[in-house]
Amino acid sequence: MSSITRKNAPIGVFDSGFGGLTVAKALREMLPHEDIVFFGDSGRCPYGPREPEEVEKFSLQICNWLAGLGCKLIVIACNTATAAALATCQMAVDVPVMGVIQPGARAAVEATRSRKVGVIGTVGTITSGAYLKAIRNLDCGIQVVSLPTPNLVQLVEDELIQEYIEALDVRQARVMDELAPLLGGNIDTLVLGCTHYPLLYNEIKACFTEDVRLVNSSEETAHDVFETLDRRDEFSESREPGHLRFVTSGVDTELRNRIASRIMGFEITDVEFKSFDEE
Repeated sequence: MSSITRKNAPIGVFDSGFGGLTVAKALREMLPHEDIVFFGDSGRCPYGPREPEEVEKFSLQICNWLAGLGCKLIVIACNTATAAALATCQMAVDVPVMGVIQPGARAAVEATRSRKVGVIGTVGTITSGAYLKAIRNLDCGIQVVSLPTPNLVQLVEDELIQEYIEALDVRQARVMDELAPLLGGNIDTLVLGCTHYPLLYNEIKACFTEDVRLVNSSEETAHDVFETLDRRDEFSESREPGHLRFVTSGVDTELRNRIASRIMGFEITDVEFKSFDEE
């Protein structure tokens, strides 16, 4: 692939479902001229309860497919898949593959003053210890308090899929109940270790005092993609708005379009279907 062709190649992004669209949205805001191919594996979602070996297999299938489309960089926009498959995917393709854990961990290390950081995520992400390892690799003196918060994922999924929006006070109470073990724990930085959680940013923020900083891994990942493309001199040469190609393994077309549109903030009507079940 020539350098000119590579510059204009798309960025590949994939997730176990739709939460990774928060990464695609952050990329579009930071890199408005870049084309993006997003794959949401909603047909095999969720990844969190699956064995790491199975998540690794799924991630490798998707990563190879995105590389085959000619993507110049691939983002694993799923914390569970990043923990289980980042190294395998990096070795499998000849373009950079980035996850969402390292950018969030680095931002937390840079932000904390008390050297006490909280991490929330799915059971799979927290059990993997990936954030603990990533943070300790950067600063082994930081205390990490990890909390699995699967009910927050379920809250987002219910609202996206069922379009049932709870009253604000009920919604806030559910978030506070889930985060209760972290409240009053003297953390000054909290990593949102699931790509669903930026959709609950205001509710999570309201649970803590003003001096507690939230680290949005979706935004931090977009920053890392920007810096990587800059160093590699691979920014798109187009001056037109980039195109988002949305592909999923889910089967409900109307539902896919509605969820994608709600997260991205603009109407999406051309969602494509792709299955890896027979591969």
